[in-house]
Amino acid sequence: MLMFIPKPKLYIVSTPIGNMADITYRAVEVLKAVDMILSEDTRETDKILKMYGFSKPQISYRDQNHARVIEQIKNSLREGKSLALVSDSGTPLISDPGFKLVRDIITENIEIESIPGPSAVTAALSISGLPTDKFLFVGFLPKTETQKENFFKKYADIDATLIFYESPFRLSKSMKIAHEVLGHRQACVCNDITKLHEEVVRGSLMELSNYYLQKKIKGEYVVLIAKKDY
Repeated sequence: MLMFIPKPKLYIVSTPIGNMADITYRAVEVLKAVDMILSEDTRETDKILKMYGFSKPQISYRDQNHARVIEQIKNSLREGKSLALVSDSGTPLISDPGFKLVRDIITENIEIESIPGPSAVTAALSISGLPTDKFLFVGFLPKTETQKENFFKKYADIDATLIFYESPFRLSKSMKIAHEVLGHRQACVCNDITKLHEEVVRGSLMELSNYYLQKKIKGEYVVLIAKKDY
């Protein structure tokens, strides 16, 4: 295999969503070769680097510190350095930091390259048993009951599988509200995909609401709801 020689650009590098073996050869080679890594959480990135036996200078990058570090990042790229952006897990920018960074780097006419890999959204969709030809991912569900009701009313008639993230503390109630607004629909809830205790639960919205009402749960959940009349 030829040694990867990075160019002065920003690489958007996908990392595992759970199982640490789920990283591409290309992603590892890019992380080894770049001058610096921009990490949502440097401690999480360290776990990957240590697993593959190397270290690399890192800058903590999150939406909250964007304004403070963007000029440093731009200057590094202008000087001909190569940088990689990683989030805590999965593909950066997908409900993770990075949009502001990519937007600002584009204005500098600096090249950006995707190093594709895992995403909880597509992983969950592929095993859900729900239609995959069209889907809408909307990020995290709103927190209040009124906001949830309005959310489900807004997407009630969409001709696609609806996908979102939800907290375990609100999951049962959210499924109940979804049933009240959307009626009887099939759904799927995925937790800890690729991890040791991965769980995929399929059923109607009310069945899922009752299931999670009685179960102690933690982590973040990917929820998929079938379109009307499926």
